[in-house]
Amino acid sequence: MRFITATALAVLIAAPALAEGWKEDYQTLKFGVLSGENEKDRLMRTEPLRTYLENTLGVKVEIFTAGNYDGVVQAIAANQIEIARFGSSSYAAAYTATNGEVEPILTTIKKDGNTGYRSIVVTRCDSGIKSLADAAGKIHAFADPDSTSGYAVPYFNFLTKEGFKPEEYFAAVPFSGSHEAGVSGVVNGTFDTASTYQNNDLDGIYQRMESKGMIEAGLICKIWESPEITSGPWTVRSNLPAELISDLTNALEAFPTEDPEGYALYSSFEPTDPNPEVGFTRVDRDRYQWIVDMRDWIKSQRRG
Repeated sequence: MRFITATALAVLIAAPALAEGWKEDYQTLKFGVLSGENEKDRLMRTEPLRTYLENTLGVKVEIFTAGNYDGVVQAIAANQIEIARFGSSSYAAAYTATNGEVEPILTTIKKDGNTGYRSIVVTRCDSGIKSLADAAGKIHAFADPDSTSGYAVPYFNFLTKEGFKPEEYFAAVPFSGSHEAGVSGVVNGTFDTASTYQNNDLDGIYQRMESKGMIEAGLICKIWESPEITSGPWTVRSNLPAELISDLTNALEAFPTEDPEGYALYSSFEPTDPNPEVGFTRVDRDRYQWIVDMRDWIKSQRRG
């Protein structure tokens, strides 16, 4: 009788642990957010998502931020965070830093079904610079070495499509540290031009800065834009339990419908935008292989 009682007790004790699954080992999940905008606004926009994930998954969820893109890349490579929302190029950086041990799971989809955005070059509207030709010999700011739209795509296009090497074409090519810093530098005259991004002519970094009152409307003008770029993916570590990856993917995918108001804040929804972000769609490694290849090509050109 004692044996049966002890066995039954052992089963009862073990049952909750089995039911919890991955939550026993991952009682806190951390997700990384890139430095595309200032930390205060990053935290404000992602707080509804953090709260939603915490309530949905039943574990504590924390936001991880860093001063630059590489900080988030290195955090996922060092197993310090479980998931991050990367740009396409920073995903490729994480893929390289982890020897392929990360998995893209979701990217943004817009109302018209598109899953992309564009790199643009901006200047002050009163600068007299109307094109890249006018910007020759000026100071051009890239955003961050791991930024897709703020560095990799414009650098690649300048070399292969526009026919010039940025280091030789411009007087200087500093990194501003973030998209907002690059636009602010153009406004205050530190830079003549800067690479950043926009989803469309109504929604992008400088348009958001105008709506937040960070810069005066009408000061910034676009002088160049790239072909469409596939939006960056939500990315998880490959060494996570399959059930955790599945639960995270399902929870993120349901966020726009389960918490419409939270998603509107997270996605910077503007009622006047004719083509807003409406949710997420699933992606895989093949979707971003060209970005990995492009980064490798750029590195080889810089070494050369």
